[in-house]
Amino acid sequence: MERGLPAYGEWPVVGRADELAALDAVADEVLSERTRVVLLDGHAGIGKSALLHFWLDQARKFHILRVRCRQLERDFAFGTVRRLLQPLMAATADSDRRSLLEGAGDTVLRILDPENCRNDDGPDGCSDATETLLGLDNLAFRLSRRQPLLLAIDDLQWIDPPSLRWLARLVHRADAHPILVAATTRTGEKPAPGHLFNDLVHPSTCRSAVLEPLGVQGVEKLVSAVFGADRPDPSFCAACHAATDGNPLFLRALLCDARRSGVQPTRDDREKIRTFGLHTLSREIGHRLGHGSEDMAALARGLAILGDHKPPALLAAYCSRGEAVIRSAAAELHSSGLLRAGDGLRFVHPVVREVVLAQWPPQEIGEAHARAAHVLHLSGRPDEEVAAHLLAAGPVPGHWVLTVLRRAAGEALRRGAAEAAVTYLRHAVHQPVQPGERAQVLLQLAVAASHYDTGLAVSYGTAALEGLTDDSARSEAVGVLTYSHLLSRGTAYAPDLDHLTAELSVRADLASSDREPLLRMHALRSWLEFERPSTRAEATASRAVLDTELAGNTPGERQLLAIRAFNALRAAQPAPYIAEMVDRTSVNLPTFSHDLFPLHYFVAQALLYLDELDKADHLCTHLLRETRGRGLELLASSLLVYRAGISLRRGDIGKAAAAARAASEGPSAAGERPYTMTMDTIRIDTLLEQGDLEAAEHIAGAYSAADPTDVSWEWPRFLMSLAALRTARGDVRAGLSLLRECGHHFDAAGTVNPVICPWRSRAAAAQLALGRHGDARALIEQELDLARNCRIPRALGVALLAAGGVAGGARGLEHLAEAVSLLERTPAHLELARALHEYGSALLRRDDKNGARQALRRGLDIAVRCGASSLAGRLQKRLYDAGGRVGSRGAYGCSLTAGEERVTALAAQGYSNKQIAERLFVSLRTVETHLTGAYRKLRITGRSELVAVLGDISSRGPRDPHAEG
Repeated sequence: MERGLPAYGEWPVVGRADELAALDAVADEVLSERTRVVLLDGHAGIGKSALLHFWLDQARKFHILRVRCRQLERDFAFGTVRRLLQPLMAATADSDRRSLLEGAGDTVLRILDPENCRNDDGPDGCSDATETLLGLDNLAFRLSRRQPLLLAIDDLQWIDPPSLRWLARLVHRADAHPILVAATTRTGEKPAPGHLFNDLVHPSTCRSAVLEPLGVQGVEKLVSAVFGADRPDPSFCAACHAATDGNPLFLRALLCDARRSGVQPTRDDREKIRTFGLHTLSREIGHRLGHGSEDMAALARGLAILGDHKPPALLAAYCSRGEAVIRSAAAELHSSGLLRAGDGLRFVHPVVREVVLAQWPPQEIGEAHARAAHVLHLSGRPDEEVAAHLLAAGPVPGHWVLTVLRRAAGEALRRGAAEAAVTYLRHAVHQPVQPGERAQVLLQLAVAASHYDTGLAVSYGTAALEGLTDDSARSEAVGVLTYSHLLSRGTAYAPDLDHLTAELSVRADLASSDREPLLRMHALRSWLEFERPSTRAEATASRAVLDTELAGNTPGERQLLAIRAFNALRAAQPAPYIAEMVDRTSVNLPTFSHDLFPLHYFVAQALLYLDELDKADHLCTHLLRETRGRGLELLASSLLVYRAGISLRRGDIGKAAAAARAASEGPSAAGERPYTMTMDTIRIDTLLEQGDLEAAEHIAGAYSAADPTDVSWEWPRFLMSLAALRTARGDVRAGLSLLRECGHHFDAAGTVNPVICPWRSRAAAAQLALGRHGDARALIEQELDLARNCRIPRALGVALLAAGGVAGGARGLEHLAEAVSLLERTPAHLELARALHEYGSALLRRDDKNGARQALRRGLDIAVRCGASSLAGRLQKRLYDAGGRVGSRGAYGCSLTAGEERVTALAAQGYSNKQIAERLFVSLRTVETHLTGAYRKLRITGRSELVAVLGDISSRGPRDPHAEG
């Protein structure tokens, strides 16, 4: 830069008073414990970065972390986060670093130190997006508690998707943490995916400012700075403004060029300005590069390709020069005004890089990236850094390319960035490889895609099958196809999986050297038949192999043993026999993998219906940790549905509703979420218990046009819940018709165990309501026989509960008393509350008011704890009829709305307003409104009186809703 001219970064910030005031206002909001985002938007060269960094230098109350996103690293998973946090970690003492990273997880360590972690392939070194984001959240929260935190993100349009996902999540989770995200982005360029960007800059948390060109007054101040004139001629300034449209970058280049040409800021020289134009900037950069040495030009090209802050040794290798030559060229480049001063080699502005690249034909740029990839590879740089250049280079010869891309994909998966892994592998497919290698890459693509997009996984898996000749690899491909096809609920087209599994079974049977492939194929076919009963086909596997005693010593034996256990459960065989098989299968359960699925699936289902809910919950937590450790977002989503099912089986309506809502509103993957119908069935059941029939009807309405011709196992379970909804709305005949259809589907699939499908007891109640006592008795006798045979207390308790209603009189009272006794020993709390309601009502009919009150009070307490407001209302009414002291200050008066009932029940258990809002997925304002309304209707003054009104249900103590999900 010429003597007297300001260096880049020293130019005065002019014409931005409004923007600076807006930034200060947002900062004040953050300092008052609010999380905010501020976005500076504008065209290239408009001064976004200059304004941001000028303001950052004044924001002394914040701990500031800065990063500029790079276009070349958009596919580098968490690359922006890494460069944002690494300088902080490097400058932090070891003890303090350990304190900051405590509980952040291995995945955050992997992000901050990829070179030392990149070869760690063990499961403990893995994490998915969810776990990674949680660890990063915790780190940001710790930093903000020490000092208000400011994350400055320059050129946000080039951020990598995982980093963008974290920022979008952070601003909505941080709540009361003093965190400010300040970003710049170019007009018309938004980062992908778009919905994450929209979440980040949502008007509720973000303040946006669009930078416009400078006005004439701003131009005058810049003219004064360049020419050292206190009062430049207004007409000269107007000419400068007209020539540049007020663009600060072009204006600076124009003024510097004009000064070097001897122009003065006077009226006489204003016409000379017209000889300069917007081409000045690129012409100026080209002029400076052209007048420098060849070494300087080579370094500029190296920096343009490799990016900022690369070590001199790496640049020397790329430019085929010595390090001393590179340092000399850097000094020359700096003296020309194109390189910033200070540590690290970087251009003064991103436009310099664009101008350098614009001087090359596209083909040469591709060749330059190919050379950069090779140099980085030989220098031992991380595979994903090498892969970024390979993506920009096009096909590159050399087998090392395929190796690097596949390793980069594996590393991306270990960080939970499945989309990035697919990007690398897609590029690998188009490299010059042998057909067999291409099929292996396609198979790896199918596995990576199955983490988040089952349709894409099926497409790649089908293509892989065409080139795979090894039976082991074909079996793996069929496993991925089956997994993806079923998790997509059949919406993703797949080849004839039944035919493929049969073919591989025959080949494995003929080989007779190893029966594991045979067992694996039979497990897949069994899963297909269970999920899609219409796919049943004749068995082709050797019965001698499949009928042998299974010890559970091999993966194949474990899978078949789990399937046998669940099939025995469906057939209502004795529970001890089934539990023994499940115990043998689940002891030291292996780490989840596609090769083992559906082992974990059938173990989980068996535990759920055997009422081993603690074991089921432990398994769910274990699998969530494992699957999230591999980025299996679709499977993690299905496990959230499973967790909601566990809560429903326990009778915890609020927890089940929250879990189902979390599953339905969680991060969406491509295509339909797995087990959506099961999730909606659980939501309908919980809403029925909460008395919200309209909301339940709204969910059920989405399936009004469903085609049941190719039903899954979810359909009859949905029909049971739909029947309950129809009955609750007073249409008993419609409910009975739905239950009959439900029973037909269950029976056709071989599922008769009432612990899975208690449709007979429900249908018996409907028949009784219609006056058909004989039909009701026949149904309940069938269910009682099945329940006694399966020996699961819940099933027998539910059947006896229905039998009590059918029998009536003394015999009915005996059935009800036995039902209560059985259900007391199970985790079926809601069924116990129902049994106590019926038992208390029966005692009341026999004029045993004292016994009725005891049973009804106990049932009311349980119903309130479960959050079953509809049942609690019925119990309260019966208790009042029995002479219980409930009155107008009862637990659930008829005037309370469903929302008020849910909120007051949780408040009585000791939850704070914030915890209630998180549990019910509503705003704090909604919680406060419901509580105020409930206090008025119950004639109490506050939370302290709720326990006395609702019963001492808080004796269990408040629970942490975060620990539930």
